[in-house]
Amino acid sequence: MAKAYTRLDNDERRRRLLELGQEVFTRNAFDEVSMAQIAREAGISKALLYHYFPSKRDYFVATLARGAAELRAAVDPDPDAPPIEALTSSVTAYLTWIDANAVSYSKLIQSAATVPEVRELVDSVRAETAQRILDGIGTDAPAARAAVHGWLWFLDGVCLDWLEHRDMDRDQVRDLVLGTLVMSLGAAGVAPA
Repeated sequence: MAKAYTRLDNDERRRRLLELGQEVFTRNAFDEVSMAQIAREAGISKALLYHYFPSKRDYFVATLARGAAELRAAVDPDPDAPPIEALTSSVTAYLTWIDANAVSYSKLIQSAATVPEVRELVDSVRAETAQRILDGIGTDAPAARAAVHGWLWFLDGVCLDWLEHRDMDRDQVRDLVLGTLVMSLGAAGVAPA
């Protein structure tokens, strides 16, 4: 039985479609679902779905961007906290968000290799995060910059392993990644506070 169509204002319709997109692309790989299937599940016409998102790729990227915005908000550090406390708080929030959104996070990181728009999104989040860390430790030295950027790649690798195996608790993962950052910065000649 088809769903009854409901008239919503543009912002509310888009918000609901993005929520649905997060669910759909968590349950299905990008290639496993069509815009017609999504429109049916949303209870709207395919033409209306295309009005909001010109292509399935645009819809996919918009749902990932929404998740990335949620993640950015969750990890935003307290500007008044000491750098290591702010970083610890941000990493804890990051791991908590990843734990709650494990499938979406895994798909986001894996999609970065194949979907250019997703790669741009992930790269922008990494660049913003790296700059926050460098600002927090008070240096933009090339070795520190390289250490922080390399650590962010390491962080994603550790998180993917954690989600796949689930044989470490969140605090162990947090301590591993923070310890690695401190050691990387030390190797770069920077002594974080």
